[in-house]
Amino acid sequence: MKIAITSTGKDLDAQVDPRFGRAAYIIVVDTDTLDFEIIDNSENKNAFKGAGITAASAVCDKGAQVLITGFCGPNAFKTLDSAGVKVANDATGTVRSTVEDYKAGKFTFSDSANAEGHW
Repeated sequence: MKIAITSTGKDLDAQVDPRFGRAAYIIVVDTDTLDFEIIDNSENKNAFKGAGITAASAVCDKGAQVLITGFCGPNAFKTLDSAGVKVANDATGTVRSTVEDYKAGKFTFSDSANAEGHW
């Protein structure tokens, strides 16, 4: 299964970025093999608007079935939800520990955004 995790860096030992739409990177990880692909989200980091929707589209394009982040705004959440991508919020720690926590069933999926837009 592919899951997407917001990240401050380009590897599994980077910290989870609490922001979704304006995260530095989004790492798409195969939970079985730990193979990963990096989405460089730098163009969205300082976007005036639409960062969440653009980041959500990138996650969907990579085939992720789950997004794990700190905070996800309403437009991004709607985009992900309509594509069938589940969202888990309030993540902290490293990307690697987040994958382990996900595999251990420590996340619950959200039914709505947990941040205002343009955060």
